[in-house]
Amino acid sequence: MRKSTLTGRHDTQGDSKAAITRREFVRKAGIGAGGLALAGTLPTALSRTASAADSIKVGFISPLTGPLASFGESDPFILAQVRKALAGGITAGGKKYAVEIITKDTQSDPVRSGQLAKELINSDKVDLMLSTSTPETVNPVADACEAAGVPSLSTVMPWEAFYFGRGAKPGEPSPFKWTYLFSFGVKEFLNCYVSQWSGPVKTNKKVGVLYPNDADGNAIRAHLGPELAKAGFIIVDPGGYEDGTTDYSAQIAKFKAEQCEIFNTFPIPPDFATFWRQAAQQGYTKTVKIAQIAKTGLFPSTMEALGSLAYNLASGCYWHPTFPYKSPLTGMPSKEIADGYEKATGKQWSQQLGATMSLFDAGFAALQGSSNPANKAEVAKALSTLKVTTTVGPIDFTKGPVPNCVGTPIIGTQWVKAKPGSKFKLDYVITENADDKNVPVGAQLRPYNS
Repeated sequence: MRKSTLTGRHDTQGDSKAAITRREFVRKAGIGAGGLALAGTLPTALSRTASAADSIKVGFISPLTGPLASFGESDPFILAQVRKALAGGITAGGKKYAVEIITKDTQSDPVRSGQLAKELINSDKVDLMLSTSTPETVNPVADACEAAGVPSLSTVMPWEAFYFGRGAKPGEPSPFKWTYLFSFGVKEFLNCYVSQWSGPVKTNKKVGVLYPNDADGNAIRAHLGPELAKAGFIIVDPGGYEDGTTDYSAQIAKFKAEQCEIFNTFPIPPDFATFWRQAAQQGYTKTVKIAQIAKTGLFPSTMEALGSLAYNLASGCYWHPTFPYKSPLTGMPSKEIADGYEKATGKQWSQQLGATMSLFDAGFAALQGSSNPANKAEVAKALSTLKVTTTVGPIDFTKGPVPNCVGTPIIGTQWVKAKPGSKFKLDYVITENADDKNVPVGAQLRPYNS
């Protein structure tokens, strides 16, 4: 038997082009955020030719450049660990397969995301597609895979934006056969926020929400806002704004007039930086007791850019080095992943490390659990019943909450000033664990304006 090998390629076509402007991103994101129109399902290549049957191709799409680049910053490190683990190939259905991982950079462009997916499907003939980080990346990729009959697995975006944002209807059968997502949703955010906002920091329960007019914002407004109101919080919503907005004076004035002591938002990172600096200039940050941010505020690089304005911002994590789980693919515990990244790069760990690792954990568990990983229908079937514990915790696609999706925890966190002697400026501490009691709480939530 010949020895299986692993090869890897990285997309360079177009990477040398200048990063798109935020306005260009906004214009194009309007297409991807709501979900591209689904084309009719094409005939599916159910099996490989005999000459190619001993190798598997996996496509991986994420944003390495552009406004969403912070999500992809740690991907090269994880890919190195994954490729090392897969150097001997995989065994599935009693047969050994070499593995090739082909990576693509979306440049934070949803139109490009869909184009890259089609390229991987039609030119590279991938057997499985993996994608991560926000609807602007994931939805166009999933739509292309659904249309072409290629199994797809994704993570890191609200599952409501993935499922309902692409055309599924509540109470109706799933329109999707090939595309799957494991990620947080409204239930997880609700559990986290109610726990976080009912803790040691006392407020008037008035919540100023800044939800954008995009897939994330609209899903959160429709599903999370009403649930927070049911939980006893008063929601002050000035209405959706367009990604790329540069003047938030009207929203800030409303939050101040309504005395909103809690602030909550789900923006792209550049927009939050603009808003929060204006909020500080106009005095709103002095009255905010809890500033709870999501989608932005996930990574050290974006927080450090805010300087002292980042201190005590509350956030949520989908992975942390203290998570009590390890990668089944690489065998690396959570802390080892974080420590390895910091040693290799000199940069502070990022929660995307665990999320991207979990995507490969789950994807290859499905491939190895299928009777034939070169048969797309068999891989999709394996995804639909997948049960595996990854770096972010247990994943069980038989539980829902809807077909094709499974929820994963959001754990309450806060950015605090690092202790003297730390080589980094900020520390990221866990402040509540309502979604997963196995995760240890490391600190009490502090008021933002303390």
